[in-house]
Parts: sequence; structure tokens; C-alpha cells
Amino acid sequence: MNNIKVNFSIKDLENLTGIKAHTIRIWEKRYNLLSPDRSDTNIRNYSLTSFQKLLNISYLNNNGLKISKIADLDEDQIPIKVREIASRAKVEDHAINALKMAMINFDQVLFYSTYNNLLENKSFSEIFYSVFLPLLNEIGLLWQTNTITPAHEHFLSVHMKQKILLNTERLQLLEPKPVSKTFVLFLPENEIHDIGLLFINYQLRSKGYHTIFLGESVPMESLTDLLDFFEEITFVSYFTVYPESKDIPEYINKFEELLLEKDNTKLFLLGKRLSDFNQDGLSEKISIFNSIENLVKDL
Repeated sequence: MNNIKVNFSIKDLENLTGIKAHTIRIWEKRYNLLSPDRSDTNIRNYSLTSFQKLLNISYLNNNGLKISKIADLDEDQIPIKVREIASRAKVEDHAINALKMAMINFDQVLFYSTYNNLLENKSFSEIFYSVFLPLLNEIGLLWQTNTITPAHEHFLSVHMKQKILLNTERLQLLEPKPVSKTFVLFLPENEIHDIGLLFINYQLRSKGYHTIFLGESVPMESLTDLLDFFEEITFVSYFTVYPESKDIPEYINKFEELLLEKDNTKLFLLGKRLSDFNQDGLSEKISIFNSIENLVKDL
């Protein structure tokens, strides 16, 4: 329990819930919804219970309940009202809040119960697109603002990877389409963020394609070995942190010279590092996608 984050600043709450600090202060003063402790210098300090309550308040408010009505509810009625609305409203928002709580508490049981509840009405792909991806985007920002630690991020990512691998394993025995077309999935050197790439592999396998998943931090030169084994290769990579923006043009040029000279070879790229990349003059053998969904649609 010593590893669990139990104290939050008002900035932490703003980052975690999306509710502005100014609004939180108003809700405290006008509606007495939260009662933070205060330091000797009058700095607010919120408990884990306050964080959970604010997530519930935010959820109710986003689903049409006025703050004045929420303030009239007894303390134990708030989570009941959340469950009531979640049963008939958009379940994704409630699931994302529950997974945030699982992350903060390192609560594996809550993670799996939330995931299993989602599976009752959604496919795995729908869960990934509507819950996992939005949550991962939020988690990246929370980590950058020091609201959470890398341990929190790793907790979520490990469990998400387990779900992707479990669903991919179920496809491994399916006979792929003719192996004349092969997708080779890899991350560049020093890049270790592989959730997106794992999910692309799952999507390719679910569509019957032949894939080779090489994973994280693969030296470009080692990819040349694959050219001797397969006639038609589409390389797929995901730039989240590496290569750095200034090094991307050189990386792509080198990749084209080393691996795309052969006929029937292509390169598909995704990732945050490519958001500002200038695609003018890009080879027709190289395609940059702004989302996994768009890549999958183009297959």
C-alpha cells in the first residue's frame, strides 16, 4: 500500500479529471462537494477518496446532472447514481474513469472486472479504439505533467499488452492469406512503446494477413535479412519517442536506400513523432498514417 498515490494537488486533480482547478474551487466553496486538507501555507491537499468522488461527480455532470443536484445527493448515493447512469449511458467514459482508478491504486482486479464488463457488449477491437486508445493518450499527458509516475503507466500498458497478446494468440492457428504478401512489424532502435504496433499486428492477423512481429528497438540493418525470404514485404513501424523529429528525414532516406530498392517493398509509418513531419517529396513506397484506424481501413 505504500506505493499507492494517496495525496493529490489540485493540479493533479485537474489533470486526472479534466476539470479546471478554478471549477473545483467553486464546487468546494459553493456546494461543499470536496473538503481538502490544507497545509500551513493554505495549499490544498486531496485524498484518494476525494479523487474518486471527483471522478464520479465529473461523470454525472457530463451525463446531464447539474452540480446543484449532485450536491443534494448523500455521499453514498453518488456512486450508486454513477452505476445507474453507466448501465444505460455511454459506458466508455465510466470505463476510462474506472481504469484510471485501477492505475492509481495498482488494482488488477478493478482493471480486469472493468475489461470483462466491457466485453459483454463490445468486441476487443471496439474496446481498444474507444477505451484503451483514449486512455493511453491521457496517460501520456499525465506522465509528462508528473501527475503519475512511469510505474503507473507501465501498470496499464502491461495489462493492455496482455489483452492484445491473448487475442492475437487466438488467431495464430488460422491459415493466413498466401504468404506472397508479408507485413513485418518493428520499432526503430531505442523505441520501446509497442502497444500500437501489437494492436496493428492483431488487426492484420484478424484480416488473415501473414505477419512477422519483431518488436522493439530493431536495428535497421538487421531487417535486410528478411528481403531474402519474402517476395512482397510491407514494413510497419511506430514512432512514439524515437527517432527524434530532427532525425526522421535521415532515417527515412536511409531506410529507403537500404530496404525499399527491391520491387514490392513498402513502408507504413505511424506515431506522434510524425505529426509535424513534412511529407513533400516522400516516396510513393512510403505511407504515413495519422491513426491505426486509418491504416487498417487502407488494407
